[in-house]
Amino acid sequence: MNISNYYWHFPAALTPKFCDDVIAYANSQEEVMARTGGYGDRKLKKEEIKDLKRKRNSDLVWLNDTWIYKELHPYIHEANKAAGWNYEWDRSESCQFTKYKLNQYYDWHCDSWDKPYEKKGPQLGKIRKLSMTCQLTDGSEYEGGELEFDFRNYDPHMREETKHLRQAKEILPKGSIIVFPSFVWHRVKPVTKGTRYSLVMWNLGYPFK
Repeated sequence: MNISNYYWHFPAALTPKFCDDVIAYANSQEEVMARTGGYGDRKLKKEEIKDLKRKRNSDLVWLNDTWIYKELHPYIHEANKAAGWNYEWDRSESCQFTKYKLNQYYDWHCDSWDKPYEKKGPQLGKIRKLSMTCQLTDGSEYEGGELEFDFRNYDPHMREETKHLRQAKEILPKGSIIVFPSFVWHRVKPVTKGTRYSLVMWNLGYPFK
């Protein structure tokens, strides 16, 4: 699939108060270890946890609150139109509040899967089409934790060349938003100082025709 814009950004779009409110609220909720799709919700064995943390090491909180969706949805609609994607979508998954503390990261991945959701419910038959990342802390509050994209349509681990990598510096100001097609490969590099807080949301629709 050829696209002209691999991501769309809104610098400092969210107010500091909104960002701080989300952080305070999320920090009052139950925290869980971040997982990737292949591990599901079952209890993991020690070796599985060790293997998982080679790919992803962070902590998160799931949020399903109307006031958050109400604030974020207009940016999804605007980016979808302004970037020229015009993807059909009609549902958002739970928001993922993510904490990247010292040495935590998320290696190369894309948010979409090969097959649509098979579990009964409103997600049945749908795929992730648009991903959103919101910066809740300012880039000056931590070091490392860079959000990088690879615009080739395959796993970046398969090649060593780096000319296609792009660091999304647009997201560094607090309250900034980046929206991108869920099939685009990206990563969060290890945090070397401080804590990086972000809010991620995936938006679903029926598979591309």
